[in-house]
Formats: sequence, structure tokens, C-alpha cells
Amino acid sequence: MQNLPLQKKPTYSIEAVDNALQLLQLLRDGGSLRLKDAAKELGVAPSTAHRLLAMLVYRGFAVQDESRRYVPGPAMGAGPAGVSWTRLLRDLARPHMELLCSRVNETVNLMIRVGTKVRFLDTVESTNVLRVGDRQGTVLPASKASGGKAMLAELEPAMIDQLFRSQNAEIGGDSIPDAEYPAFLRELETVRTNGFAANFEGTEDGISALGMALHNGKGVVVGALSVATPVARFRRLFDAGLVAVMLETRRQLEIDIAANPAEPG
Repeated sequence: MQNLPLQKKPTYSIEAVDNALQLLQLLRDGGSLRLKDAAKELGVAPSTAHRLLAMLVYRGFAVQDESRRYVPGPAMGAGPAGVSWTRLLRDLARPHMELLCSRVNETVNLMIRVGTKVRFLDTVESTNVLRVGDRQGTVLPASKASGGKAMLAELEPAMIDQLFRSQNAEIGGDSIPDAEYPAFLRELETVRTNGFAANFEGTEDGISALGMALHNGKGVVVGALSVATPVARFRRLFDAGLVAVMLETRRQLEIDIAANPAEPG
């Protein structure tokens, strides 16, 4: 099996291990943690605390909610940000993902958004020798991932500003620079118009993806599906009708989500 490489993981000094373990204890015992409180507890600068928390997010021990608090992640035995329906969403989505994968023969992903990040809940890999590998558990910027952009596009402008232009966003390293922000907003408007989002090597070199948001019976976004492929195959796949196939998959999956008595969201 040959997988394309994930984006480079963060590298921090071994001296930070004790601080990281203390943060795990704080998350376990307190249930949530703000960046400034983490820095105060450890007696370090906010930038140092953010690097440590970013590693915990990367490894699945923490996630961020809409209020910018860090909460226990799935690696600590808790659902992301208290979201108890992630297993249900995976169970409902899996057969549809398998069918979509068989139709396009490219890797299919299921993800949810937590704050400025997306967490991949499940992956169905294609049978191609050169393919995008399993992304389950991976955390990526929502502003870069196709599924993340599809979900962000359905938020109110004020929430987009809070996520990417607030003081907390700047401290947390999520702020989008002034020069890039207008183009980002235009891209989200295009996503709203088209009903899908694209990622052309935005998260990983050599990989492109198409993403669509998923909704519950009330029309609330509960996650996203994406089809990821080596960039060299993307145009051919798109021209062959990828959007239509994904729209049909989403329609069928949303019927199942809405029909489930314990539907997510």
C-alpha cells in the first residue's frame, strides 16, 4: 500500500513533555481549558502554551470548541468537544462512503468541524496503488480543507470574523492576514453559490479534494464529506461528473441522518 505523505507534523523540544502531561491532567480534571489559563498554570508565555496545546490537538488529545476552549479529544476517551453523536454519524455515513468510493475509485473522508479545525472521523480508501491514505483522527485547518471550507461557508459572517479575525484567533495562530482575508471571503461566497468546495494542494502537496457539507433534518450542518485524490487525477475525475455523484451521495446520506430518531446535531 502506498500513501501520499501527510503534512509535516509539528516538532517541539523533549523538555516540553512535562508541561504537555500537566495540560493533559488539567483537561482531564477540569473538562476545558482556555489558552490564557493554560499559560498561567504552566507559568509560560501564551505562545508556548499554544504550541503545546497544538501538539495535543494534533495527536487527538484535545480539540477546540466555538468559544476557543480546549476540551478533551477522542484520544482521551471523549468525543470531540462533547459531541456525543460522532459514532452515530460514522455508522450512518459508512455505507454511503463505501458506495461513493466504489463509484469514483478515490478516497472518501468524513469530517466534522470544531472551531477553526476539522477532525477526520472516518476514511474509505480507494484501491489505486497511488492514493490518498487513511486520514482518520487527522486534524487540519478548516480554512484549507475542502470539507472545512464547505462547512465554514454556511456560517454567518460574524462567526467567520470571530474564528479568524479576533484577538483569540491571533493568539491561537488561526488569524488570516489582512491581505488574504478578502480573497478567503470571496472563496466562501463561491462555495455557497456552487454548493461544494475544492482544495488544490492546500493542506498537502500533491493532493486535491472536493468537499460538501452534510445537514440534519433541520438543515443544520453536522459534518462534511470529501473525495481526495492525487492532483494529477483531479481534473479528469471532476470532468467525469464528480459533483453530481457526490450530490446524490449527500442526498441519500442526509435522508438517513434525518430519519434517525437520534440524529446528530
